[in-house]
Amino acid sequence: MARNRPLSYARRNAALFLSELKEFLRFPSVSSEPRHVGDLKRCAVWLRDHLQSIGLDDVRLLPTASNPIVYACWRHAVGRPTILIYGHYDVVPPGPVSEWRTPPFEPTTVGDDLYARGACDDKGQLFLHVKALESYLRTSGRLPVNVKCIFEGEEEIGSPELLRFIGRNKFPLRASAAVISDTKMLGPELPAISYSERGSLKLEWQVRGPHEELHSGTFGGAVHNPVQALCEMIAKLHDARGRIAIPGFYEDVRLSSDAERAYLKRTGPTDGQILDAAGMSIGWGERGYTLYERTTTRPALTVNSIAGGPGGPGVKSAIPARAGVKLSFRLVPDQDPQRIEQLFRKHIARITPSGLQSRIRALSSAKPMTVDRHHPVFKAASTAYRLGFGTAPVFVRSGGSIPVASAFQEIGIPPVLMGFGLPDDRIHGPNEKFHLPNFYRGIDTSIWFLAAAGAKL
Repeated sequence: MARNRPLSYARRNAALFLSELKEFLRFPSVSSEPRHVGDLKRCAVWLRDHLQSIGLDDVRLLPTASNPIVYACWRHAVGRPTILIYGHYDVVPPGPVSEWRTPPFEPTTVGDDLYARGACDDKGQLFLHVKALESYLRTSGRLPVNVKCIFEGEEEIGSPELLRFIGRNKFPLRASAAVISDTKMLGPELPAISYSERGSLKLEWQVRGPHEELHSGTFGGAVHNPVQALCEMIAKLHDARGRIAIPGFYEDVRLSSDAERAYLKRTGPTDGQILDAAGMSIGWGERGYTLYERTTTRPALTVNSIAGGPGGPGVKSAIPARAGVKLSFRLVPDQDPQRIEQLFRKHIARITPSGLQSRIRALSSAKPMTVDRHHPVFKAASTAYRLGFGTAPVFVRSGGSIPVASAFQEIGIPPVLMGFGLPDDRIHGPNEKFHLPNFYRGIDTSIWFLAAAGAKL
C-alpha cells in the first residue's frame, strides 16, 4: 500500500525524530514573559527552517504585533480536500525550577517519557504532524491531501494576534477541516477525540484603598483594608452549593440532555479517577453533577492568583494600598464571554465597599465550541486512531479552552481535536512530559489520518 512507505520511513527515523524534538524543546519560548521575546523569535525561525527542509512550500514567518505566525503549505493534490494543521510553539513558564526533577528546557528521556516544558503542550503534539508530513514527502514525494500549517506563538496568552489574523484571512485559510492536537487521551491505550471545549474569560481585578500604605497601629480599625475587602468579595463569588453567585450568570447555560449525561457517565472518567489525577481525596463544586460534568458541561470560576501587601519574612504593620487577583471563567454553550464580563463588572460594582475602588481589566477570552461528531472528518480521525493505536477513539468533552478552535468553527472550518497527551503528563506543571510511545504512534496516526481524509472528505 502507498502508506507503507511513509510508515516505514517514520519507524526507521524514530531516533532522529526524537533528537529533533529535543532541539525544538530547548527554546524557552515563554510567551507570557517579555524577556523571552528573542527566544520566541529564534524558536519560530527554527520551526520555519525545519518545515522548509522537509519539503513544504511557501514557508514563511508572518509578522504580528507580537510573536510571528509560522506558515507553510503544500497544495499539489488536485481535486483533494485541504487540511489545516494548527499548533503552538509557545509555552507557559516552568515555575519553580526546584520542583523539576530535570531542567525544564533540557529535554531528558526517562524510560518511555520525555521530560521538558512544552513536551506535551504543545511542541510534541505539533511536531508529530510535521513528522507525518515529512514521512510522506521524503518517500512518496507528495501528500494525499492539500495542507496548510499555522503554528502560533501566543496560545498560552489567549492567541490575540492569531484570532485577528483569522478574522482578516477567512478566504486564504479556507479548508475542509482543521486538525488540532493540543488535548489528551484517556489513557495509553485509550485514544480520544474532543468534540466540545469550554470557552474562557480571563480577568485581572484590583481593589484600591488609601493612596499609599498606612501604619496599622495608627489607622487599623479606622479605614478599610483592600486585602481584607478583596478576600470578602471573593468569598461572595460562590454560594454554599458551589454555584457562581453572579446574578444572571446561568441564564444562557445550555442544559445537557438525559442522553448526553448518560453518554458522559458511560464513557468519561469517574469521580475517583478525577480525584486521583488531582491528588485530592474530596471533590468540590456545583451539587447535582458528577466531577466530569462539572469540568466539561458546567461553567466554573477559578481564582488563579492573589496578591496584596508586603511579602518576604516577618510581618510589616501596614494596611496595603491595593490588592489584586487574577481569575478565569470556563464557559459552556451558549454563554458569551462579553456578556459574562458585563455581568461580573456589575456584580463587583454592587459588592465593592464604600471607600474602595474596584478596577477590572479583561486579559483574554474564547467562545465555547461544540462540533458535530457525525462530520466525515471524524470518521477519518476514528479510522486513523484505530489503525495507529489498534482501537477506536472515545468522543469526549474537554474542560479546557482552545481559542482558535471556536475561531476556525466560526469561519466554517470544522476543528477535529486529536489529542495524544496523557492525563498524567502534567501540562503547565513541573515535570511536564510526553509519553514517547504516543509520539511515535501519533506520527503513524497522523499518516493514516491524512490518507483517510483524502478518501473520505
